[in-house]
Amino acid sequence: MFEQHLQQLRRELALADIDVAIITDDDSVYYYSGYYDYLHMEFGRPTLLLVARDGESLLITPSIDENMAFAHARVDRIESWNDGLGQEWREHIPSMLRGTGRVAIESSQMPPLVRRFIDSLVDETRLVDLKPIIAAMRMIKSEPELQLARHAGLVASAMMVAGREAIAAGVVEYEVALATAQAGTRKSAELLAQHYPASEMSPNTHFLQIMASGEDIIKTHHRASNRVMRQGDPVFLCFCGMTNFHKFKLGFDRTFWIGDIVDQAQAGVYQVALDSQAAALAALRPGVVAEEVHAAYAEVIQSAGYDYPFRCGRGTGFSYLELPQLVTGDTTVIQPGMVLAVDGSVSTSSFRAQVGDSFIITAEGYEAVTAHPKAIEDVILGGL
Repeated sequence: MFEQHLQQLRRELALADIDVAIITDDDSVYYYSGYYDYLHMEFGRPTLLLVARDGESLLITPSIDENMAFAHARVDRIESWNDGLGQEWREHIPSMLRGTGRVAIESSQMPPLVRRFIDSLVDETRLVDLKPIIAAMRMIKSEPELQLARHAGLVASAMMVAGREAIAAGVVEYEVALATAQAGTRKSAELLAQHYPASEMSPNTHFLQIMASGEDIIKTHHRASNRVMRQGDPVFLCFCGMTNFHKFKLGFDRTFWIGDIVDQAQAGVYQVALDSQAAALAALRPGVVAEEVHAAYAEVIQSAGYDYPFRCGRGTGFSYLELPQLVTGDTTVIQPGMVLAVDGSVSTSSFRAQVGDSFIITAEGYEAVTAHPKAIEDVILGGL
């Protein structure tokens, strides 16, 4: 998979008359090389992937992680650097850029420390933005990536079932998070052993559980807390961060109630959220423009008297956010091979409801990769 990505990148560089690409975004480094779990810029340690159109691919990484690089990276050459020794990570870059014409960088994502050094080597007139090339490539998933998406969906669904079963009056929110993490880890371990026996990827989930209950339901990205859930509480579970199987991400959300719906106005809001997702899915197919999917979703919400909503969805993959975005202004044409998270949602001052799933775009329409009941009668839980 990674070698194919590199070969395609070289073809794209040739078409754009670019001699060398410099990649610093962690997810793109993985996408093109298979290298992961190194110390990132948060620790002050740059890792760079340089790809020459007609030459070699070079991975530059801290020596503390070189054993990981030699084990995982599918590149032509690996060079390591150590803190305070010589020119550190800068040592091997000038030779890759000597005699080149146009050099592509991820303008919006390159760390300032690295950008300053590249600016000292390459005249601004020779620098071009690599992001559009990478974004376009990553929108359409290969078959191995689509398999990862399906397996990520199984992990997400296992977490949702475990979360649902853990929700009850008298239970502390963090207990739900413990249950989802355990279920996701076990399902990941099962899938890794069955389908990726040579992989060293960790099965453990590693993201704080997004959930909110009771009066906190309006806090969209609230994390599981010490709050004790009560009879009649609405509860929101979101796995858009925790669904990260073999580095592939998805979107997946549900809203539940414990025992019954005390405020029946909430049921009406939830139904509009359901209807808005249904409208988006009715519009979702190859050949449709991304913003048209958002328009169908927004029309349902606004026609019901609610405010213009946030985006309907987004592309996912090895990053949490990829293109296209299902939002006004994105004129990307939906194509087979894309993986999209598609939401339905309504927010008010005292309540919010959201349902979300992920889908693979096919030649005929779409294939759901997450699954959990969402009809209102299915999301009212047992209670006391």
